[in-house]
Amino acid sequence: MTEAPDHTTAPTSDAPAATAPVTPAERVDASAPAADMPSADAPGRKRSRGGRGRRGGKGERPATAGGDAPAAQTAPPPAGKPARKNGASAPRKVHPVLERLFELYPQLFGARFRPLKLGIYQELLAAHGDEFKAEDLKLAMGLHARSTRYLECVAAGHPRHDLQGRPVEPVAPEHIHHAILEVFRRRQGRTQDDLSGQLRDRIIAAIEASGVGREAYAERVRARDDASNVALDDALAELARQAAKREALMRAFEASGKTEAEFAEMYGMDLKDVAYALARARRDKADDEKRAAEAALAVPDPEIDAPEAPEAPPADDATEDTKPQG
Repeated sequence: MTEAPDHTTAPTSDAPAATAPVTPAERVDASAPAADMPSADAPGRKRSRGGRGRRGGKGERPATAGGDAPAAQTAPPPAGKPARKNGASAPRKVHPVLERLFELYPQLFGARFRPLKLGIYQELLAAHGDEFKAEDLKLAMGLHARSTRYLECVAAGHPRHDLQGRPVEPVAPEHIHHAILEVFRRRQGRTQDDLSGQLRDRIIAAIEASGVGREAYAERVRARDDASNVALDDALAELARQAAKREALMRAFEASGKTEAEFAEMYGMDLKDVAYALARARRDKADDEKRAAEAALAVPDPEIDAPEAPEAPPADDATEDTKPQG
């Protein structure tokens, strides 16, 4: 019996919600993601008075290792040392240029980050050259582009936007791919759980959304990093397995001579699964044929483009006939 086709659902986008209010101070660089920042205004728990007078004759239970820190531990740190909470690093100060960009372009640098169009640095410098120094703006834009929140919006496949907040161009598949790898690399560093399965699913979704095909995608994104290539090969192998399964189902369906409903009933499969798998197999075949035709057109015709061969030099017969006879 032919098995039902796999369903690979694209994972939920990890981009931050647009409705969550974010202040400029929450924008941090890649080494201090916003999700990992400690709260700056979390005071210690106040001790209850009159513990002996309460029911049972016991006061409030003291804070445990995983609970709130006692008030004595929340005292200001010595001069020259940053504040700490449960060993976490203190929030980093936001670059002043990013603070200003947040005020000027909240639709790009505000509560929800958006991928920026290529060349937007030059546009910002031209529009605000009297306010920003070139090196300061370049540094700030680098911090912004390396932040986890910005990488998340790129990895989600959102289009690039101009200074007016209008979508102007898609993000290239290789940029989406490398953003996915970096986001998961940072997540893996904060957990002991194995995220390789989630990473594979995200890469699969990116490959299918790219529309360039598995082979072309691999050529565009393959890197020198072995770990990145292993993740890519894992996703490509899973896609190939799914495609082979759909192709086998298509061959069995065509050989059966039955309708989709009859075929599904004969093999005890859900009709929706059969219809989806067959439609996907037909689409894959059409896409492969289209890409093959485009590749054939891109190859130059040797009979048309090859340079003409030079004319052969005249034969030496006439010269030989004029030689004196010895």
